[in-house]
Amino acid sequence: MLQNHEGQRVPDVAFRTRQGPEWVNRTSREIFSGRTVIVFSLPGAFTPTCSSTHVPRYNQFAPAFHAQGVDEIICMAVNDAFVMNEWQENQHAWDLTFLPDGNGEFSDRMGLLVGKEDLGFGRRSWRYSMLVRDGRIEKMFIEPEEPGDPFRVSDADTMLAYLAPGAPKPLDVTVLTRKGCPHCVRAKARLVEAGIGFEELTLNKQFSDRTLRAVAGCTSVPQIFVNGTHIGGADDLEKWLAGRRAA
Repeated sequence: MLQNHEGQRVPDVAFRTRQGPEWVNRTSREIFSGRTVIVFSLPGAFTPTCSSTHVPRYNQFAPAFHAQGVDEIICMAVNDAFVMNEWQENQHAWDLTFLPDGNGEFSDRMGLLVGKEDLGFGRRSWRYSMLVRDGRIEKMFIEPEEPGDPFRVSDADTMLAYLAPGAPKPLDVTVLTRKGCPHCVRAKARLVEAGIGFEELTLNKQFSDRTLRAVAGCTSVPQIFVNGTHIGGADDLEKWLAGRRAA
């Protein structure tokens, strides 16, 4: 039976982290005392749902969480420090802290260490998220206890909706560019000025001209997409931003 520890204090353990060439212990007291912290825990580094959705969305939402007074956002898994550090680099998730629960002590004391022997994983954390204020667990979102790896309530969207009901979600923005394009530089600068985060994809590096024609119906760059809508080029982006400011 999975355990919900809302209202209780987090377990007092020491996490063995690797910072450069040195082993560094981070204790629960150091991490949580006097601070507001989000923790999302998952079955393992480099696994599909964790890498494609869980981590990227929390990393994207980090500015929104910090704006609500969150001091640190922790991704935890029963993996060692070397694996967690490599995974963070692979994910480019620099707005998160990747915390190794290498021996599963924290997960076990949370009552959320489960057997994944059928997958060859051994003992791993069940997927959940929680909001901790000054060492006390205010809210937990624990995935339902059912076969497989359910992922319905421990996501960043659910946590933000709890923390700040009605707060706007960060926009999903992608900018298609090419190296040396002055209009691309202008478009990116306008997004930065507006405080809008974006992902940049570069022609002949992450996509081809055939892809550009297929998704944007044109051959010029930049091309900007927002929440699935094609905005257009740099001039179109400036008009769109002006409309947002006027709204």
